[in-house]
Amino acid sequence: MEPGRGTPAGRPRKRKSERRGGPEGPERRAAGGPAAPRRLLALSLALRLVCCVSVRTSFVPDEYWQSLEVAHRAAFGYGSLTWEWAEGLRSPLYPLLFAGLYKVLQLLAKDEAPLLIWLPRVFQAVLAAFADVKLYSLAKRLDNIETAKWVYFCQLCSWFTWYCCTRTLTNTMEAVLTTFALRCYPTEGTKMENSRCYLALVALACVIRPTAAILWAPLLLWHFVKESDKRHLLWGTCLPVGLIALGGSLVVDRVFFGKWVVVPLNFLKFNVLHDLAAFYGSHSWHWYFTQGLPVILGPHLPFFLHGCFHASRKHRVFLVVVLWTVAAYSVLRHKEFRFIYPILPICMLFCGRSLAQLKRWRRAAVSFLLSSNLLLALYTGLVHQRGTLDVMAYLRELCSPLAQKQASVLLLMPCHSTPFYSHIHCPLQLRFLQCPPDLMGRANYLDEAELFYSHPLQWLSGEFPNATATQLPSHLVFFNVLEQEISPFLISNSYVKAATFFHTHMPQGRVGSHIYVFENLFWRRLAKLV
Repeated sequence: MEPGRGTPAGRPRKRKSERRGGPEGPERRAAGGPAAPRRLLALSLALRLVCCVSVRTSFVPDEYWQSLEVAHRAAFGYGSLTWEWAEGLRSPLYPLLFAGLYKVLQLLAKDEAPLLIWLPRVFQAVLAAFADVKLYSLAKRLDNIETAKWVYFCQLCSWFTWYCCTRTLTNTMEAVLTTFALRCYPTEGTKMENSRCYLALVALACVIRPTAAILWAPLLLWHFVKESDKRHLLWGTCLPVGLIALGGSLVVDRVFFGKWVVVPLNFLKFNVLHDLAAFYGSHSWHWYFTQGLPVILGPHLPFFLHGCFHASRKHRVFLVVVLWTVAAYSVLRHKEFRFIYPILPICMLFCGRSLAQLKRWRRAAVSFLLSSNLLLALYTGLVHQRGTLDVMAYLRELCSPLAQKQASVLLLMPCHSTPFYSHIHCPLQLRFLQCPPDLMGRANYLDEAELFYSHPLQWLSGEFPNATATQLPSHLVFFNVLEQEISPFLISNSYVKAATFFHTHMPQGRVGSHIYVFENLFWRRLAKLV
């Protein structure tokens, strides 16, 4: 080749991959080329699986009673359904995912209790890992690779994400689907010719948990305002996706419930119009602003606030989403930390932006976030509220064929304190205190749990009047705060303490620091003979 044409004379010709900045080029690797997401995914998978095995505590009853227990009943034919399923307030789509996993284990003759417990959590861990990488990609599209790395770091070290991301909660799946959808969302400055991808994910999130519509309302409105071809977006994209999602949901619900049920409508009527969820507790209107959001952000809170003050124009719509979601949930009286968990990945966008701008103090900030979040994650994952899971592992020992015929367990605890058949996996006779809300509008209504705790000894005497040893439960399970009140019943009916499990360092009200298992002496002697 002549000098002056093509490659200059005296300069070596570059390889094709180097000219294009291919994966093997050092600049491409440093800039986060195609290999970067794969490495991040491998890191996320490893960390989320570690998270999965290191979270051995309970959070809220719904992670068992609205998912695994329903799946167990669907797959194996026995299990307890809460009153919500009788009223058609829950979509069966999410628990049916786990029912499918259970069926596969059953066909492989591997349906053992530990696998039934851990496989759904591993499934959630894998989804959480993919969501981490999707959040990194979103941050890279909004800002740059440097900021995206810090967003990814903040997501990985978030204590509440560590605490929740592998739990079998509909809120966890909502958070995952929201992150996936945000990656496909047409943000300002980008062109998105096909919106069906993110709209399908939004529709799926709303089917699994209708409250996902709260988070997505401002984003959908913003997209509609910015869209040039509004008619095509509305009639050519939104309507078909919505009809398919609604139709599919109706069919699944019809098969599961045996009748036509519109779950989102029932959910709206119960939680918003009638506000019956307040039966399970209520908080002041500002709770999410003063406690909810600060707690789930934890040590990230100052960085979130700093990132909000330095938000770019592209980020403003996401800041509106956070504020709108918290404000909308504040209107409802019943409030829980997990309800606003799906906005946590969005908050990480601002935390990562803050770290990217902290040049001088970045090393101190990183050390602070790592150490403080690690302490919170380890304590809440390994220590706080672990007794309700440990006691189920103990009761699982009653699943031997001979013990099943004689044993019966009465859980004298706030209703749904422990998992149920999903963690036992045998048709052992189990009973817990019921606590459905009053759907009939009766005056002075008290559920079974309230009746018991108002007069524990009187309730037990009424349930087991002049009972013989064979008519009494073989095992009683309760928190230590109840022992003194029911000790006359325990002594008169020959119950002895068989096991003690630590539960929490912060007991409150009816929830004690330890869980006791009392065993009937007659049953113990009978078990030894058998």
